[in-house]
Amino acid sequence: MAVGSLAAQPVYRSNVRLVRILATVKDMNGNPVGSLNKSDFRVFDNGVEQQIAVFDRESEQPLSAAILVDTSGSTAIELKYETDSVNRFLKTLLREGNPDDTAALYTFNWQVTLQCSYTRRLDRLEQALRRLKPEGGTSMYDAMYLASQDLGDRGGRHAMIVVTDGGDTTSSKTYHQALEAVQLADAIVYPILVVPITNDAGRNIGGENALTTLAAATGGRVFAPSVGAELDRAFGDILRDLRTQYVLGFYPKGVPATKDRFHRLKIALNRPGLQAQYRTGYYGDSEAAAADQGAAAACASAESCAGGETGTYSKSRNDRYANKIAVRRKEKEGQAAGTDVRGTEISEASHR
Repeated sequence: MAVGSLAAQPVYRSNVRLVRILATVKDMNGNPVGSLNKSDFRVFDNGVEQQIAVFDRESEQPLSAAILVDTSGSTAIELKYETDSVNRFLKTLLREGNPDDTAALYTFNWQVTLQCSYTRRLDRLEQALRRLKPEGGTSMYDAMYLASQDLGDRGGRHAMIVVTDGGDTTSSKTYHQALEAVQLADAIVYPILVVPITNDAGRNIGGENALTTLAAATGGRVFAPSVGAELDRAFGDILRDLRTQYVLGFYPKGVPATKDRFHRLKIALNRPGLQAQYRTGYYGDSEAAAADQGAAAACASAESCAGGETGTYSKSRNDRYANKIAVRRKEKEGQAAGTDVRGTEISEASHR
């Protein structure tokens, strides 16, 4: 078959890459349902039904939870209450559930700081929370983007909890770049909007709506509590979601490539009265990339191929996301606090 004839044919994608979906199922009253079986689920990729190759319930897979806390100047009044609730959440998270669950703490104001890398040691996380001080602007999208780089390299389930009072003011990355990074990391985002102002005047409504949309796109949901008991309840609801998750995985087969690389996902449940909460899609190959791969395969299988060498090239996540954001890491174990690392990505350093 001539290579040129491929241009007139639709290119379908059959990939060895496993696509994972973290799903939470709830009944009509909003209560989590954690007793379903593989046969209760149907998964569709761009409208094409897929075979479920991986199925796990609840906390059978370890959880990596990235906690992102807004420490901009506008959080000065509420920060103490927020860190107290985060601390209580971490205690419950790490003392119950999977013994391999871990958490990391990031903060963001005008810069992004990894205060404590992934660990099960509550004392390290508590020490990091105690030293937080509010100052500067809000680089929330940068924080989500950078935390996604660490999450994407970790096994198991991924969750990102963002505690903030509203929108972004100083990020280098955009909303869409942050969302794509989170999607590539297979992470669910739970924004907690702690807004002391009840009326619209003085609030960043656009930023709050953006977080609501982002949470829905990743399979999470947004919370808007006041401090105190309501904030604790929000963390409790997140914990219940994480404890009743399903992990579904499939290898895409027979799915047409898309122009923008984004594949829309759909989960159908075979039991009435239940609703699944999951991410809206994932990033796969574009039409151009799929065509290149098809042409290379056809060329390699032919007896002769004019025109020199052929091949495919796929950039890694780190290549695609060359980080140009100034990041400051604080590590207490053998490193000086406040070290500036500019023009690099946060590297993963898990101290358990």
